Amino acid sequence: MSAQVAVMAADTGVNGIALTVLIVLFLLVAVAGFMASRFKRGDGLESLDEWGLGGRKFGTWITWFLLGGDLYTAYTFVAVPAAMFATGAVAGFFAVPYTIVLYPIIFIFMARLWSVSHRHGYVTTADFVRGRYNSRGLSLAVAVTGFVATMPYIALQLVGIQAVLEVAGVGGGDNIIAKDAPLFIAFAVLAAFTYSSGLRAPAVIAFVKDILIYLVIIVAVIYLPGQVGGWDNIFGSAQEKMAANNELTGKPTGAFLPGVGAGWAYATLALGSALALFMYPHSVTASLSSNSRNTIRRNAAILPAYSFVLGLLALLGWVAIAAGTKPIGLDGEANAQLVIPQLFEDMFPAWFAGVAFSAIAIGALVPAAIMSIAAANTFSRNIYKEWLKPDATPKQEAKVSKVMSLVVKGFALVFVLTLDKQNAINFQLLGGIWILQTFPAVVFSLFTRWFHRWALLAGWAVAMVYGTVEAYKVVNPATGKHFGGSLALMPGIEQMGYIAMTAFALNLAIAIVLSAILHAAKVSNGQDETIPFDYFADADDPRVQKDLAEHVADKPYSDPDGVPGNAGPR
Repeated sequence: MSAQVAVMAADTGVNGIALTVLIVLFLLVAVAGFMASRFKRGDGLESLDEWGLGGRKFGTWITWFLLGGDLYTAYTFVAVPAAMFATGAVAGFFAVPYTIVLYPIIFIFMARLWSVSHRHGYVTTADFVRGRYNSRGLSLAVAVTGFVATMPYIALQLVGIQAVLEVAGVGGGDNIIAKDAPLFIAFAVLAAFTYSSGLRAPAVIAFVKDILIYLVIIVAVIYLPGQVGGWDNIFGSAQEKMAANNELTGKPTGAFLPGVGAGWAYATLALGSALALFMYPHSVTASLSSNSRNTIRRNAAILPAYSFVLGLLALLGWVAIAAGTKPIGLDGEANAQLVIPQLFEDMFPAWFAGVAFSAIAIGALVPAAIMSIAAANTFSRNIYKEWLKPDATPKQEAKVSKVMSLVVKGFALVFVLTLDKQNAINFQLLGGIWILQTFPAVVFSLFTRWFHRWALLAGWAVAMVYGTVEAYKVVNPATGKHFGGSLALMPGIEQMGYIAMTAFALNLAIAIVLSAILHAAKVSNGQDETIPFDYFADADDPRVQKDLAEHVADKPYSDPDGVPGNAGPR
């Protein structure tokens, strides 16, 4: 067998051993994904609670692996060090402080969202907004924003798999079927086990994915510096590259450290990304699957372990500079996205490179599954049930969600295969700008109803238009295309900053001013179906137990007619 693999590698340029390891590990996790339907099984998978939220039964460690697998994606593994390799600290290393800032933020608000969602059977943030304000319009705005912002994020997970396959030597040739067959197979496996097992599949696979990623990164950080002259040479090589002029722009290639004028960009990227991340439907889905509010808080305390690994991962981009890594795709073009897979292929034995490739490929399956489930839940609950079929049963909701999970993955596959990968990156950056604009309607509403529903909707709408237009104006100097980045001059201070934060400030200003005006005019702010206790309820609270005991099996509990948001106050 090994001789055959060697011959194949010699004849085709395929890294046979690495590819074999990748295939074997991929098959193992695929089997685990299909078997996951039995994991913490409830009465079946015929409701969004069971299929889309894993029965809300996951404890601290399962939630930790699930959230880690969800937030630290295959594209994170590829893109963060690629940004460090290509343009330096401002574009790449901001991801480390943003994940550090993130966890105190979610410690404060996510437990409240878990409690009110558990008490009322909410599955999405749009459900909560509907219940808080009895506003179909505001709920739809939150739902559509989350759904659309998630689409390119799923596509980027497939880009991560493509990067691995390309470095392994698979995906070349002119035959479009043969060229993309491995990606089709990965897509089919992902679609099948997500459909059959729901959120339980990525919960089980996340264990394997995270263990592989920890193993690969720690080994790399210990082993590689000694092979390239130590950290002094690594930092020196990175500083030299970043200071060198870029022929296309006539400016330095990048920033070794955020310099004069880059501080606002670095800070706003970090803060804006931290505020935005848990607005994505997949982050909320993974959180609401936990079994108690204390599970959420414990995870906010221990998830920074991933930030430590992310910091090490980011530095591998600079290790690649010192190693002289040449990330060249099968088309002969330089592609920074390939730098980490290429670094591992160049510097490690083929079998360990296969383990690293597996970590990235499997790392794509977990978030892609969660994202597709979250997007599907949002469509099923907040568009299909709310607008198309209000009398849909939980079984019908789950069926629609399962089908939609296939549709969104299919869309992501078409996106990757037919469009320039840079478009997926640009749209993901745009998605970050959009999703942050739901923050006031969701997070502020967990603490107060002072903000008026119409003011929140107006602020969201203006900020969405502003953010989109400003992002369109950013032109990539290398390609000349629009949506070339997420930084622009911030009005008033004339410093480069994250467009999402400027739009957010505009959003908040409009929401505050209009809320004051509408309250003064005594315009109705809708009916609130929540009560103060709901935001502190835990799974073992007697009142929650009473709700559950009185729950009719085929209807969401605490919501007699099954339509989120229109129940009277209790």
